[in-house]
Amino acid sequence: MLSATDIRNGMAIREDREIYLVTECQHVKPGKGTAFARVRLKNIRSGSVVERTYKSAEKVDDVRVERREVQYQYSDGATYFMMDLESYEQIPVTESLLGDGRLFLKDSLTLNLLMTEEGVVGVEMPNFVVLTVVETDPGVRGDTATGGTKPAALESGATVQVPLFVNTRDVLKVDTRTKTYVERV
Repeated sequence: MLSATDIRNGMAIREDREIYLVTECQHVKPGKGTAFARVRLKNIRSGSVVERTYKSAEKVDDVRVERREVQYQYSDGATYFMMDLESYEQIPVTESLLGDGRLFLKDSLTLNLLMTEEGVVGVEMPNFVVLTVVETDPGVRGDTATGGTKPAALESGATVQVPLFVNTRDVLKVDTRTKTYVERV
């Protein structure tokens, strides 16, 4: 157990039987009254963000979270298999832990697994991935003045909105956090 004054950015804590990552922590010492910590927490499993305020005398349950660098290998229905890059151990990950990140998985993609004593509790996708367009409507010359977009199917199975000049077999950089097109590579 930790005191609320020991909470720092990047820590993991347990609150209501859920594990949260501390994304932002502000310690406040008002002129009158007791000190407190205003904390923004991100749920590892669901990704939801909540804000909590802890008085300095309150205790929080600290959780040791280890980040393991893994490489995506293959999927077998709803189970995705990752290989630990240090021990070469195969680690199964459920579809629910991957969430929407599964739409951007391709062979040999490197990502991080968040592990506790309970096992895998979360997945950190890379911020950007490079994927090839497998299907999109052909671009029409001179049709870019409106700044329009069209859907493009990517090699991983995801569909993102892209500018009209993007064609099939183009290689794109995609932001996995916002699920949007960034640039043509």
